[in-house]
Amino acid sequence: MREYVFVFLVALVSTYLLVPLARTVAIRVGAFTEVRERDVHVVPIPRMGGVAMFLGYAVATLVAWRMPFLRQVFESGELIGILIGAGVVCLVGAIDDVRELDALTKLGGQLVAAAVIAFSGVQLFSLPLGVVTVLPAPLLVLMTIFIVVLCINAVNFIDGLDGLAAGLVAIAAVAFFIYSYLISASYAPPNVFSSATFVSAALAGACLGFLPHNVFPAKLFMGDSGALTLGLLLAAATILNVGQINPAQVSQLGANQLAATVLPLLIPISIMMLPLVDVLWAVVRRTARGQRPWQADSQHLHHRMLKIGHGHRRAVLLLWLWAVVVAMGSVSFVVLPWYVAAGGGVVMLALAAGLTAWLPRFSAPGHRPKEYDTKGRRLDA
Repeated sequence: MREYVFVFLVALVSTYLLVPLARTVAIRVGAFTEVRERDVHVVPIPRMGGVAMFLGYAVATLVAWRMPFLRQVFESGELIGILIGAGVVCLVGAIDDVRELDALTKLGGQLVAAAVIAFSGVQLFSLPLGVVTVLPAPLLVLMTIFIVVLCINAVNFIDGLDGLAAGLVAIAAVAFFIYSYLISASYAPPNVFSSATFVSAALAGACLGFLPHNVFPAKLFMGDSGALTLGLLLAAATILNVGQINPAQVSQLGANQLAATVLPLLIPISIMMLPLVDVLWAVVRRTARGQRPWQADSQHLHHRMLKIGHGHRRAVLLLWLWAVVVAMGSVSFVVLPWYVAAGGGVVMLALAAGLTAWLPRFSAPGHRPKEYDTKGRRLDA
């Protein structure tokens, strides 16, 4: 465990220290998020925070490469492939942060990055459908690339409030870390050193290192360089957790047979629930209107939270709460009796739903979130 704590701290500290440099570069090259009709900020904010997160993750990877116990995780080449793939999408996103790229160019970059990690070994080698189901290799590669592109765009879609995307990805990464660490520890003999656990620890550190600079009022946005990078890393953690876990390994932790059958698929899906729901609903909504799926609008989950009366900070906190309830609730089925996990999940879901519906009543009529400039000064004072 201490090796992963060290990796987490290296990613966190490196990212935190690199964010001011990324902000300075963004200002100098003119990488700003201008105020658009669908946005909630009222002054242009520099972006490219994703570059700092990628570098923080890269530093953690290179440091771990030289650590005796973690060196074995690098033997397969998966982690180097993930680092290269993250570098590709970060570069594409950084260019988009400075000069707007068209949707097809960004999609092309995502496909290249997805192919890089797929051919480095990050693939769905099988599906844990009760037993390990091996599908034809070309189909599994295509499914891998699809998951990567879906996760990238899911994170990109949910990135609409200060701190929201980084916090949601951090929660997902922590949930993945707990799940993969528990599964790895159940091996005979135990071996907690796995690619899935490493990626989750480093990703959580990079997100939490960025958050102090990104919570409302944000000094720096992650931009596409961040959303694309986090999406790819989260996809890698998802694939490593889905395609390389045997249901028999889950049952060794004490889960009942039904739970052991569905959990290897259910947990990654539930951990990704909020961003996946947002992106899928956006595609359906826009297609029904005759719009292109990537044509932006102001009806994402975070926009709806603001419209029903939540302020900026409260909306983010509530969406974080929903993510914690769903992600940690699903992981609890691995270590707790199903009736305890289910009962606790129902209580937490009721609490999250109650707070979401109840708190807006305490907002005065006509209340709107307080807006700040980049130095934290009230704009409506």
